[in-house]
Amino acid sequence: MTDRPTTRTAWGSAPTLDDIAAMAREALDSLEEPFRTHAKAVAIKVEDFADDETLATMKIENPYELTGLYSGVALTLEMHSAPSTIPPMVWLYRMPIIDEWAGSGDIALEELVAHVVVHELGHHFGWSDEEMDVMNEGED
Repeated sequence: MTDRPTTRTAWGSAPTLDDIAAMAREALDSLEEPFRTHAKAVAIKVEDFADDETLATMKIENPYELTGLYSGVALTLEMHSAPSTIPPMVWLYRMPIIDEWAGSGDIALEELVAHVVVHELGHHFGWSDEEMDVMNEGED
């Protein structure tokens, strides 16, 4: 048996829930007006994974398949005469985001978080998938 070096590479800690939340806030702050102002009304919540009820409702068996979720009523459907009682919220799921990032190999974690945030905000704004793709292209 050969002697192996006892020094180890210090990779650092995995990003925390707070780290992901800070990246999401940074993504919100980088949006152009008038989107930035409207996006500030949307709460950002970061959890490790979606809860079992959410996964079951969405018919998702593998919790790593869901990186983010919007809950609330799109601005295009909101009625001033009958405002929604559901607060707009973007949920980010840390472990699936980190898993996707680790598998991509060519994108910064901050870019991936911004991509998920913009996609979920798209649901708040009532954007189509094509419109979300255009917004995300602007990040490059």
